[in-house]
Amino acid sequence: MQVMRRYGIPEPYEKLKELTRGQAVTKDSMQKFIDGLDVPEEVRSKLSKLTPHSYTGLAEDLARNIDKWIDLESGFKIK
Repeated sequence: MQVMRRYGIPEPYEKLKELTRGQAVTKDSMQKFIDGLDVPEEVRSKLSKLTPHSYTGLAEDLARNIDKWIDLESGFKIK
């Protein structure tokens, strides 16, 4: 979704919702979606190479810094 926003594609959330709601997301359906994006070829190529195994997004950074945001014992946010 961030890539679509970066390149000014309207309604990125709705486009992803249309792709995923009520149906399985397969490698083929995701590739077809990526191929249809109005973004530079280099971006489509990078997106095509992502896999659930290789892409973690912000997860690593968030996990390493969770103690800055949440008190793990009480579950309350730290100010």
